[in-house]
Amino acid sequence: LDQPRVRPGATERMLTDLHWLGLDWDEGPDCAGPYAPYIQSERQAIYQQYLQQLREADLVYPCYCSRAEVAQASRIASAPQQGSEEGPRYPGTCRHLTAKQCKEYEARGRRPALRFRVDDERAVTFNDLIAGPITQQVQDAVGDFILCRSDGIVAYQFAVVVDDGLMQINQVVRGADLLASTARQILLFEALGFPIPTFAHIPLMLDEQGKRLAKRTLNSGIEPLRAQGLTPMQIIGQLAASCGLVEQGTITSPNELVRQYSQQSYGIMPAKLRFSSCFK
Repeated sequence: LDQPRVRPGATERMLTDLHWLGLDWDEGPDCAGPYAPYIQSERQAIYQQYLQQLREADLVYPCYCSRAEVAQASRIASAPQQGSEEGPRYPGTCRHLTAKQCKEYEARGRRPALRFRVDDERAVTFNDLIAGPITQQVQDAVGDFILCRSDGIVAYQFAVVVDDGLMQINQVVRGADLLASTARQILLFEALGFPIPTFAHIPLMLDEQGKRLAKRTLNSGIEPLRAQGLTPMQIIGQLAASCGLVEQGTITSPNELVRQYSQQSYGIMPAKLRFSSCFK
């Protein structure tokens, strides 16, 4: 989505690592499929089509606030604060702007972001297959949230819902750091008329300092493990053991885990997965 941050070769390296581990897929950016294109930067026309659908339903409005202005307005309103990655709750500053006010902002060179109009009273409840029952009042938690930034880049929250809806995804499995995004995405699934998938948010893998592993951490990931001489089946076995799916020391493959898998495996994972305890 965010082209200025794309690193050359990153996609190819990720696909190579997944194939080396024994993971495979029926459709995707390297093998096409019925829902192509699978690269989000190639799906911009699709996102604009669904943004227009929300505009026509009066569920989107322009917001001319900068991040600093949102933070200042939230402090004044004593609004609930999210974590650093979420930022402060949006207090609705631009929610009721008139056409004249919008033109005045644009005359001063302000380019608007597009925000989703969240129901003031609606609470979203869903049952995460690992975290259990979750309820979030989205307006209280984050307020009206951005669907498209002022620079034209489509927001993650919106793009993944459109992608999952059109690709007929019926279960989303991802890291626990995205659990707080789920209520917002459910609102979008509903607004766009897509079926709502089930969700399972798994614990994050942490490094020796207790920080989550990230692409920007160059000394973590598959390549250093390959350099140590570990085989794919050793790595898969240790990852599965860290989740409580197999005994420590088990050597296995993704296909073998699939054969052993059951829904009962959910919920037995530890709250945190330590990278250092798995790979030494």
